[in-house]
Amino acid sequence: MGRRVVITGIGAVTPLGNTAVETWEGIKAGRSGVGPLTRLDADQFPAKVAAEVKGFSIEDFIEKKEARKMDRFTHYALAASIEAMRDANLELDESTGLRTGVWIGSGIGGMETYESQFRTFLDKGVRRVSPFFVPMMIPDMASGQVSIYFGAKGINSCSVTACASGTNSIGDAFKVIQRGDADIMITGGAEAPITNMAVAGFCANTALTTNPDPSTASRPFDSNRDGFVIGEGAGIVILEELEHALARGAKIYAEVAGYGSTGDAHHITAPAPEGEGAARAMKQAINDAQVSLDEVGYINAHGTSTPYNDLFETQAIKSVFGHHAHKLAISSTKSMTGHLLGAAGGVEAIFTALALKEGILPPTINLQSPDPELDLDYIPNEAREKTVYAAISNSLGFGGHNASLVLKKY
Repeated sequence: MGRRVVITGIGAVTPLGNTAVETWEGIKAGRSGVGPLTRLDADQFPAKVAAEVKGFSIEDFIEKKEARKMDRFTHYALAASIEAMRDANLELDESTGLRTGVWIGSGIGGMETYESQFRTFLDKGVRRVSPFFVPMMIPDMASGQVSIYFGAKGINSCSVTACASGTNSIGDAFKVIQRGDADIMITGGAEAPITNMAVAGFCANTALTTNPDPSTASRPFDSNRDGFVIGEGAGIVILEELEHALARGAKIYAEVAGYGSTGDAHHITAPAPEGEGAARAMKQAINDAQVSLDEVGYINAHGTSTPYNDLFETQAIKSVFGHHAHKLAISSTKSMTGHLLGAAGGVEAIFTALALKEGILPPTINLQSPDPELDLDYIPNEAREKTVYAAISNSLGFGGHNASLVLKKY
């Protein structure tokens, strides 16, 4: 077993709030961040609702001149990273900067920039395309800009694994510290996919709900679920080697103990039958964490509110945990945040860590009509007070990407 790794800072920009604290209060209260689709012309799309970030201004964090060189997904990542570093009470100098890395994932990167610049190219020609077009669009630029802002000179990377991007990034960052290549990692996911082409694409492959009622549109594990609600934002955690954190008196949210990542090798969008790949990712993470099955008390499920995902993830949990599956508490916080795609794993790792630290398990809201095939404990509608020793956060993405983290109460 390598060096121990803990979470010492959290930051988030989500449909529930522009800080991790505000977001978590919304989660505990069972509040929905879903509303009418306002950023686009909703009349064009079968999907009428979205989980949009509200009242956010990047100029609260950086100068307007710099902000104009970044896509919206990078704005969210930078704001969440600034919050997380402040929360961890960390400032980097020449020495600590060399031992601090950044690993922030994004599923589709600067889609908003791509669309606006392509329109410029069509309307005005090649000479009017921004020189910042490529560095604004590419998905690794959230990681790049965060590294530049803080002077973090360690490993600088980005996982692009669709909806597993945030969880893969945290898992890979965890391994960087565990093997001794860094002492601190700024990690998570960021996404700004509420754009014409992204929403059109998800509508075209029937992934998005067509339920026009924001209050019931995101309903994981419910028999009336018909697709996910697209969301946006960022979730960033500060990972730190345990002795390094203790030496500076850092507060600790939870320990990152295990990571599993697998491929379905099955289909570009549909999960493998019975969640076979997701099951292997959970097993890997549990084995890596060296915890027993009955020590795991909570799972923050991928829980997208799509017919296939919720069924196959439930089947995967049953195949891994056997009889213990019915004793587990499981919830999908996407019922409240919508689906933040590559950022989902970042915010859900934060929720999992806070659930362990505070002994409050988030609910699955809008669970009104149980599906007879989904017969586990999904913490319906209200948060639950319960002390848990170990918890899992799952993320599953297009392309057959499966990622699981095991966090332990510190």
